[in-house]
Amino acid sequence: MKIIFVLLLALVASHATAAEPSFYLGGDISSLSELEKFGAVYRDNAKPGDCITILHDHGCNLFRLRLFVNPDHDFDKNYGATQDLPMVLTLAKRIKKSGAKFSLAIHYSDTWADPGKQFKPDAWKDLPPGGLEQKVTDYTAGVMAAMKANGTMPDIVEVGNETTNGMLWPDGKLDGKTPEEKDRKWDRYAALLEAGVRGVRSQFTADRARVLIHIDSGGKRGIPSWFFGELKKRNADFDIIGLSFYPIWNDSLNALKQNMTELSPMGKDILIIETAYPQKPMKQTPQTTWPMTPAGQKQFLDELISTVKAAPGHRGIGVVWWYPEAVPIAHHKVWNGGALGWFDGQGDLLPAMNQR
Repeated sequence: MKIIFVLLLALVASHATAAEPSFYLGGDISSLSELEKFGAVYRDNAKPGDCITILHDHGCNLFRLRLFVNPDHDFDKNYGATQDLPMVLTLAKRIKKSGAKFSLAIHYSDTWADPGKQFKPDAWKDLPPGGLEQKVTDYTAGVMAAMKANGTMPDIVEVGNETTNGMLWPDGKLDGKTPEEKDRKWDRYAALLEAGVRGVRSQFTADRARVLIHIDSGGKRGIPSWFFGELKKRNADFDIIGLSFYPIWNDSLNALKQNMTELSPMGKDILIIETAYPQKPMKQTPQTTWPMTPAGQKQFLDELISTVKAAPGHRGIGVVWWYPEAVPIAHHKVWNGGALGWFDGQGDLLPAMNQR
């Protein structure tokens, strides 16, 4: 009886660990289906296998997918911005089957949304302000309902992608010349954000997804504190601060440490939801601390993980790599030829993912 009791305790503990990792190590694998269709093969120690299984076996416990409202499905024309709801639902099934957690990044756009562009979906362009908010809520709730019916409810939902300068431009753009105008713009953005959060929350009961708000500039001093300070003034409803961190675009580890120190008292967990570093030289890439080699890529990831884990109050909860599945594909445009992926030119797993 004692042996059975001990085994039951071990089983419960293993389920608790699976239910909520103490630290997320993840990858945004949104282009995986497309690359596989084009002939990509992934290998672990030269043995071909399923990309998700390989990454999960080496410590990846969270996979992220992006979603566009009505994207063009020409992969090369749109640089990979092809992920519609049916595509995401299919890939989400594979993620859930692997036993990993699932993060959904909703781009409220038909194409890439980032600090330099937040294009409103074509079908939403003529909606009045109140109508746009309702559309954001209805669309988000519809996505969540489809996820629920598919058996793939996300564990984390990002309401917008890199919304440092707002979302759904021009309605939710964060600009303005006077303090009063800037405040009005912030209120407008916050209203659109809240509309999306309502859509997420409306489809959850006991299994409550954690809402993440995502900006870039994780390694640039002061920007995260400014942005999330403005959201705090407006009592925004969210659970996780999401940051992008890219040293090849001048993000600094020291600045990230300072930003996390400033953000931690806000009482929100902090997740590096996008990061990457090249395993081979890239054109026009500035000099950085780490070599652009497989070993340098691993050194960067190890140091970043240690930095996030050291955030005050244990608020740093994980690191998610952008485009780890990127490998060179003949006759197709793969961003920077797969230089920032976790696999080499032959599809073999690189040392960065030796995390187990």
